Parts: sequence; structure tokens; C-alpha cells
Amino acid sequence: MTIFFKKTILLAVAIFALSCASQGGKTAAGVSASTSADNPEMQVKFNADSAFGQVEAQCNFGPRVPGTEAHKACARYLEDYLRAHCDEVIVQRAPVTTFDGTRLEAVNLIGIINPQAERRILLVAHWDCRPWADSDPDPAKVNEPVMGANDGASGTAVILELARLLHAQKPEVGIDLLLTDVEDWGAEDNEDSWALGTQYWVANKHKEPYKPLFGILLDMVGAKGATFHREAYSEMYAPSVVDEVWRIAAEQGFSRFFIDRSTGGGATDDHVCINKGGIPCIDIIDMRSSTSGFYPGWHTTHDTVDQIDRATLQAVGQTLATLIYEY
Repeated sequence: MTIFFKKTILLAVAIFALSCASQGGKTAAGVSASTSADNPEMQVKFNADSAFGQVEAQCNFGPRVPGTEAHKACARYLEDYLRAHCDEVIVQRAPVTTFDGTRLEAVNLIGIINPQAERRILLVAHWDCRPWADSDPDPAKVNEPVMGANDGASGTAVILELARLLHAQKPEVGIDLLLTDVEDWGAEDNEDSWALGTQYWVANKHKEPYKPLFGILLDMVGAKGATFHREAYSEMYAPSVVDEVWRIAAEQGFSRFFIDRSTGGGATDDHVCINKGGIPCIDIIDMRSSTSGFYPGWHTTHDTVDQIDRATLQAVGQTLATLIYEY
């Protein structure tokens, strides 16, 4: 059996609950009928059209490969957007060296909502793009950069739209929106070469002490036909948070997206180092039975805006919005 790292399926991962997972979600008792999927008067409404527009806005810069002008321009856009919709914004600029010796400045952006709240939830997505389409079916394109409409822009877009929603309708809980950089410049045979921006944040958190109730990572959450299984590392570190998110998704009518079972596979993704840093964190990630185990456009030149589906963005965004307002 070959075991690949980063976002590649691990065929055998032992599932066990760690004590830190006890900080997970609330029980179903707090759910209001006004947030039911079949209730047209839903109080908390995630706008999938707006989220789709945020995917387009990022992709309009081109591939956001670290070190490029597109990356710098998008960083400014993201910072400006967060400043318009968050109570505080922190920009981390971190020197990192990739597995191939490239020296880069990672740009992590943290938007803080309700900074005074002691009870907090962390939402995470990476915003950078992979420099090479090394999984492209066309050998002539494997050295081209990935546009990252799904792998990068979709998770970021959901977080940006949540920022707008939370700004307009403040929740009781505090929310920290972490957009991480240099996630996708890694090698399959080197687990530590991925998520460099997140690794830096774990070692240099924007506030200390920082202990949110839990974290939720969004990775590839916008494609047509997406399926979000219960990912193995999420169930290992934060099973109660997985239970809470998948319960809410089912109550909202999104069970065709949120599949309430495990594939037996896990993804070496940003949430792994966050969990190792002491914060229980789950991964909502598009896992399928394709060749890679993920969304078919993963690490190819086909990861473009035309692959994004508003219905998928709605399923993820509405689930998270409902969860936030339960706390």
C-alpha cells in the first residue's frame, strides 16, 4: 500500500477520540425552528450568490501563487475586505522556506469578530494556489499553475461571505477567521512541507493565550457534485464537532453533500497541525472515489470557476452560519 501525504487519501487511519475533543459543539436542544431548511422565514441566510462572486473576484487576479503579483494583489483585496467586515484584522507576514528551497513571505490574514467574547470559534481556509498542476491529465500542462477556484478560493469565499453576514448580524460567540498562505507548495513524500502558513500561525498565534472552543477548516467546498465525508483526522481529534456539523447539515437538508459516514481516509491538511497545536479542529473537504480521492479537478488546470456550484457553497455556508448562531 502506498501512502501519500497532503490531500491524498490515507487508506488506514486509526480512529480514536482524544480528550481535547470534549470541547466540541452543543447539543441539538439549542436549534431554533426558524433555522429549519424547509422554513422560508429562515432568520440566518447565507448568500451563495455573494460567495460565488468572491470566488470569481479571487480568480480574476489569476493563480494566487506565492511570490507573484497576482498573489500580492489578492492579499490586498482580502485584507481590505476583512477590514470592512471585522472588528479587528491582523496580518502575519512570515518568512518560510519550501521543500525545494524557495524562500517566500507567507501572508496570513486574521479577521476577528466580537473580540471581547471569551467563547470563540475558529474558521480556517487557505487562499494560495499550487504552483504546478502536477495531477493534470495532460503532461504538457503539469508545470502550469493551478487557478484554485475550488482548492483555495471556495473556502476563502465562504469565509468572506460569513464575515459579511456576521458583520450585519452579530452572533453571541466570538469568531476568528484565519486565511492561511503557502498551504499548497508541498511534496507528496514530505508531510511537513505543506501548510507552511498554518504551521507558522500555530507557533505564533495572533493572540495568547488562544483557546477557541474548536476550529473548522474549509478546503475544496464549492465544486459541483461535492461530497463531504467524516474525515479521519477530524474524527480522531474532534468527533463531537464532526457530529454537530453533520447534524446541522442534515437538519438544513444538505445530507446529499454531508455524507454521514467515513471513507476510512484522512487528509494531511491545515487542521492536522492545528490539532497538534492543541486546538480541536475538523476538516470539511471534498473527498470522492476519484483517482486522487478528491474533487476531480484537484491540482489540475481544470480547477476553474466553471466547476463551482452555488448549491455546494450554500450547503457549506448555511450549515456554518446556523452553527455559529446556535452558540
